[in-house]
Amino acid sequence: MSIWLLALSIFALILAVVPAWCFLVNVRLYAPPPPVGELTLGPPRISVLIPARNEEATIRGAVASVLESQGVELEVVVLDDHSEDGTGSLVLEMSTWDSRVRLEEAPPLPAGWCGKQHACWVLSRLARNPILVFIDADVRLSPDALARMAAFLTSKGADLASGIPRQETGSILEALIIPLVHFILLGFLPLGRMRRGRDPRFAAGCGQLFITTREAYDRSGGHDAIRATLHDGIKLPRAYRTAGLSTDLFDATGLASCRMYSDPRALWSGLAKNAREGLAAPRLIVPMTVILLGGQVLPLGFLALALAGWPQAWPVMAIPILALATASALMPRFLAAARFRQSYLGATLHPLGVLFLIVIQWYAFGRDRLGRPVSWRGRPYAATVSDENLISDPPINGS
Repeated sequence: MSIWLLALSIFALILAVVPAWCFLVNVRLYAPPPPVGELTLGPPRISVLIPARNEEATIRGAVASVLESQGVELEVVVLDDHSEDGTGSLVLEMSTWDSRVRLEEAPPLPAGWCGKQHACWVLSRLARNPILVFIDADVRLSPDALARMAAFLTSKGADLASGIPRQETGSILEALIIPLVHFILLGFLPLGRMRRGRDPRFAAGCGQLFITTREAYDRSGGHDAIRATLHDGIKLPRAYRTAGLSTDLFDATGLASCRMYSDPRALWSGLAKNAREGLAAPRLIVPMTVILLGGQVLPLGFLALALAGWPQAWPVMAIPILALATASALMPRFLAAARFRQSYLGATLHPLGVLFLIVIQWYAFGRDRLGRPVSWRGRPYAATVSDENLISDPPINGS
């Protein structure tokens, strides 16, 4: 019995140390774009494209933040995707006092398209500038964000770049789960290998914020190539890499902010929606459950049991091993809390957050296997038509 408990402790340590080491390596590579110096070729010409469906509460702030951008020549195009609230009227009002703002109406949603992907594709056809920036309506940009992002795209020679904005959280549940996007990204994706090649398996991004050139967008097929997906954070970079183009990531903490979900119901629905094409993919859910449960949740639980002396067969050597495993599991979350301005309470309760995440993944997996549709922004979407599109996705669950 004691041999098995010791072996289990060592196994938990390995599962905790590997992502912790990967996180330490990646956090140095995942850097913000440097400040922009004097522009010798003039300000970049950028079209900021915002798909909006029932975004009355957020759209004004998004557009206003873009209009404060410095060092760029821009237009802001908002596509009102058949909103049932005052989204369109708010944008129309803003366009009357700033000619850089344009309101466009979305055509009917064609069969086989996800609403957001169709809206982004329509926006790309309406854009007038050579650099395209896609942002969600709940994203707020800093005044230097667009100029720095454009400089990053040019200096890195990337065709598509993305970054995770600072994630604002207003509840305990948000603080537990939302910051895990950084942990999953930096703990399981080898950024160095991603940058050395164009293998689609290492595609990753954040659907809240993308920058690309029009030429690369058209070569990749853009959102038309991922028309049926609900998870553009994975699928759009994957489409670029499949087309032989390069993608990259930058730290957007100081460039943008976002309150992803405003209540527990929206958080659950939103993460479950994305999970079907992320961690809850058929060939990922079991191994990722073992990795996350074994390396992030069980070490603390086993340590508590060992210290309590139950069962009495716990060997003395297991206690320092489990303590090291627990420290390895918590370390990335506390580093992320400092670096990405996240909740320290959420970091402290990291095992509980991972447990909630695993439950959401299995809920999404079961719902999909039962053929139950997903509803988002008032639109129902059918269950995944086949496993083929999910198998080779990397374990990144960005939004």
